[in-house]
Amino acid sequence: MTVIKQWLEERGITEIEALVPDMAGVARGKIMPAKKYTEEEGMRLPEGVFLQTVTGDYLEDDSVMNPAEVDMVVLPDPSTIRKVPWAAEPTAQIIHDCFHSNGIPVDIAPRYVLRRVLELYEAKGWDAVVAPEVEFYLVKPNIDSDYPLEPPIGRSGRAETGRMPYSIDAVNEFDPLFEDIYDYCEQQELEVETLIHEDGAAQMEVNFMHGNALALADQVFLFKRTVREAALRHKIFATFMAKPLQNEPGSAMHLHQSVVDRKTGKNIFAEKKGRHSRLFLAHVAGLQTYLPAAMSFFAPNVNSYRRIARYHSAPINTQWGHDNRTVGLRVPLSEPQSTRVENRVPGADANVYLAIAASLACGYLGMKEMLHPSEPLTGSAYNLPYGLPRDLQSALQLLAESEPLHEVLGARFVKAYAAVKEQEYETFFQVISSWEREHLLLKV
Repeated sequence: MTVIKQWLEERGITEIEALVPDMAGVARGKIMPAKKYTEEEGMRLPEGVFLQTVTGDYLEDDSVMNPAEVDMVVLPDPSTIRKVPWAAEPTAQIIHDCFHSNGIPVDIAPRYVLRRVLELYEAKGWDAVVAPEVEFYLVKPNIDSDYPLEPPIGRSGRAETGRMPYSIDAVNEFDPLFEDIYDYCEQQELEVETLIHEDGAAQMEVNFMHGNALALADQVFLFKRTVREAALRHKIFATFMAKPLQNEPGSAMHLHQSVVDRKTGKNIFAEKKGRHSRLFLAHVAGLQTYLPAAMSFFAPNVNSYRRIARYHSAPINTQWGHDNRTVGLRVPLSEPQSTRVENRVPGADANVYLAIAASLACGYLGMKEMLHPSEPLTGSAYNLPYGLPRDLQSALQLLAESEPLHEVLGARFVKAYAAVKEQEYETFFQVISSWEREHLLLKV
């Protein structure tokens, strides 16, 4: 009996959600009876699931896909099987990997892209360690996209009207919801560490324990589903949009990252006396050098760039510094073995597999090329010029010009990803906003 089959039988599972993360980090796949699920055969899905835009449209440029539109063989990763805690019937969810019929991995699958980067680290005798921090907003149910989002009503019967960072009472307003979230996370073995109230009205942040990069990406992928499902059961929407509310801070997905030696388990970022190692400095320099070209992975949507604004609790450049929250690359104060860099650029709306892959790829290139970083910044990085793209089109142009990122992430993947994002941008560009009607209709 296989590991998965035994797991299903022991828990009386009757249904399976077979999941594949797409380009946007959305769960695609199939729901099927457990008795019809065959672990060895998996399932089949068209490769086109990775070539859909966030609006659901298929890519018009077919130069990056097989013209015959052949199916992928989609096989389960047994380490990802978990019970769906909110399902009415005993249901399991399993994250799958995608292969061609000849057994070769599908190179445009986001989960494979992360595996590809991690294999580069392994070839050097390293393991990448990450710890994500994910921010999100709770909002009133909104079924009319023409209306702005609003904070939800808490147990006091009132909505938040001011900033309540780190407020325990503000979190307690939604105690029943967070009890469900914690319960669901525990049942799924999602290693959530802390919950805090962030700067925005009804904006929260959840921190994850550090660990294996792929395992943490899987956890964040499942966590987003979990929060949305739990919120719906309390008649609230949870959103991971980068900038959902006009006058509130954006939502980030900060990535703490370090590298350990596979043989010794020691952090290669720190020397014996706690000083930063040459590899640490090269890793930071790689992030400084390649983050702008990788920006579309950290800010994948047109809305993402509304978050990248001066004095709005988000980085605007690639400066680095010790315990400095204004820079894009913060080095927290820590013991030598915990030496790490926090990439503060990614938004909460990013595909976590691609954000981690791109962030680690930038650091890897820095170590491979033994780059040198700038001097650490002690003042405010907000007073310095913008060093990151401020719109999706500019970010995609920089990506197109970065051959090292193409090599590390995969040239076909980069081409497919860029094509999807370019089509999304063109679709957005056709929309006439209320701001344009308000200020231009009778004035120009």
